[in-house]
Amino acid sequence: MPTALITGASAGLGAEFARQLARRRADLVLVARSEEALAELGAQLRSEYGVAVEIIAADLADESGVEKVAERLRDAADPVDLLVNNAGFGLPLQFADNDIDDEVRHLRVHVEASMRLMHAALQSMRGRGGRIINVASVAGFISRSTYSACKAWLIGFSRWANAEYGRDGVSVTALCPGFTHTSFHERMGLAVGEEGVPGIMWLNARDVVRVGLRDAARGKAVSVPSLRYKVIVALTRVLPSSLTSGVARRGRV
Repeated sequence: MPTALITGASAGLGAEFARQLARRRADLVLVARSEEALAELGAQLRSEYGVAVEIIAADLADESGVEKVAERLRDAADPVDLLVNNAGFGLPLQFADNDIDDEVRHLRVHVEASMRLMHAALQSMRGRGGRIINVASVAGFISRSTYSACKAWLIGFSRWANAEYGRDGVSVTALCPGFTHTSFHERMGLAVGEEGVPGIMWLNARDVVRVGLRDAARGKAVSVPSLRYKVIVALTRVLPSSLTSGVARRGRV
């Protein structure tokens, strides 16, 4: 059985990754801050699919939490075949008005934790083979405060790592969805329909994960799981940043 480790697994895209991988009979290592939520999801997946599920309660904004997960990724006796760096959260777009400690925590979870976990996974996967999926965002192609900056880093680093470590049998894919219906926005206090985003722009989590897993299996460096968002990404290459950033401000997240 292949083994997949998923961060931010208690809800949203992380939980959907867990369900789809369990359906494919992969054993799972689920990581999130809430041990209770992980235990509940793990029990469901064991019962429904008969897979092995290990849970790790860890806060990836904390160095000790990241090290706990990294140690599991370095375990050569029980290796992980797929790492999904999915943990994350959003902040209001007004950087100057945000608490700087919240911004630093945001950076640590999205960038530093992902980098450290990739480093640990690569030490185990090189030569043996494996896959890494970094959940980024279409926002990484658009100027949209620090969230975009973090996701742009993930995209750029994934492109390089996919080319560099492909020769060692490891693929690295940046999954770049647009707005996706999960609990992400609810945790920011935005109820469904109040996010300031047209309905046509929303994606389904099931489709996002399905396409992401497919593109990772194909060794793609970047996966944009929607034709309409592929068009948007293409337009960002030719439109001035002043225009794209102005459009990006229309959403409330």
